[in-house]
Amino acid sequence: MQAELIALPKIVDPRGNLTVAEQTKNIPFQIARVYWTYDVPSGERRGGHAHRTCEEMIIAVSGSFDVEVFDGHERKTYHLNHPYQGLYVGTNVWRTLEDFSSGAVCLVLASELFDEEEYIYDYEEFLHIVNP
Repeated sequence: MQAELIALPKIVDPRGNLTVAEQTKNIPFQIARVYWTYDVPSGERRGGHAHRTCEEMIIAVSGSFDVEVFDGHERKTYHLNHPYQGLYVGTNVWRTLEDFSSGAVCLVLASELFDEEEYIYDYEEFLHIVNP
């Protein structure tokens, strides 16, 4: 499966901790886009798609949420709740984000600029792609 937790450096300081994300060092791709979701209402889901060419690193910079990933063969759920840990999600992996805590902020580092054609929104199409 092209999904794995990646530890990011946590620099502990009495004035406040610091975490660093560096492309091709602890982020396994060049970063082309950064976006974040927040104020997700209770019970709502985000995601519900896969990417043809875009790789992503999903980070809970505040609060927590679950990310369910499915590559057509294996399904796994990750609970993200540490700002010094990211979930790498590769191409052709269906992802759904849910169970957002109050005040949760989901930061995503992406390898591609936004391109609507690059997304796979139809689940049946996704299954056909990963299981031809």
